[in-house]
Amino acid sequence: MESRVAVISIIVEDGNAVSKLNELLHTYSHFIIGRMGIPYRERKINIICLAIDAPNDEINALTGALGRIQGINAKATYSSI
Repeated sequence: MESRVAVISIIVEDGNAVSKLNELLHTYSHFIIGRMGIPYRERKINIICLAIDAPNDEINALTGALGRIQGINAKATYSSI
């Protein structure tokens, strides 16, 4: 299956969701190129950006699973190449 490069933007609004988030990211770690996290203390949120190279179905599955975690919002943006 052909893989695609994408960026998944994640906003963590509930600190209690972090363990579920990290468990899920560990499951998909073989697709993750890099991860950048920014704590935004003034707003009490965390912003995470994932660079991922995976089949489209896997990217959609990960983004959907992230969005189903209470206190987390996630969106994917795909490369056209």
